[in-house]
Amino acid sequence: MTEPFTVAIDGPAAAGKGTVSRAVAAHFGFAHLDTGLLYRAVGAQVLQGTNAIDAAHALMPEALEDPSLRTAAVAQAASKVAVIPQVRAALVDFQRAFARRAGGAVLDGRDIGTVVVPQAEAQLFVTASAEVRAKRRWTELKERGEDADFEQVLEDVRIRDARDTERATAPLRPSERAYILDTSHMSIDAAVAAAIAQVEAKRSGLR
Repeated sequence: MTEPFTVAIDGPAAAGKGTVSRAVAAHFGFAHLDTGLLYRAVGAQVLQGTNAIDAAHALMPEALEDPSLRTAAVAQAASKVAVIPQVRAALVDFQRAFARRAGGAVLDGRDIGTVVVPQAEAQLFVTASAEVRAKRRWTELKERGEDADFEQVLEDVRIRDARDTERATAPLRPSERAYILDTSHMSIDAAVAAAIAQVEAKRSGLR
């Protein structure tokens, strides 16, 4: 397939959408963009004293490769800058161009199917309970050697959920066309298989 085909995968933090998105992209040979990294990169700059809007306009692709973007502090900063309309507007054009590139693309984030690319041919909303997502995030932090308290991680997840779903601009919610994939009690392999099946169904419908 050389014509554009966009897979929009949205969902809350630690639901598994990144893992699912990478697997879907690899399976179909599509390009992949973790749009959350755009906001994390801006958040990282804000933590260093840069104005959020200025950071968004000046963002360079190589900034997405910084390993520090995966820390909890940067994640919280990203959630805060993501509620700023001017920041979101500055990053949308990049995402839309990526989404319609030839050969297919998978984008994961929080407003891909609702705002960035509502015309995406395949749309999924990957979710899980707050407790399950907190356990995943806590395990991830511990494996990286970070000192993490589960109750604090759970509270952070709930605060971030509230911020993401209640913001005035592009709140987190499934698009009307999204397939809801609840991974609370699913293995990674099962979640990936379900996502691939949904995308394949959409591709088959276009043939």
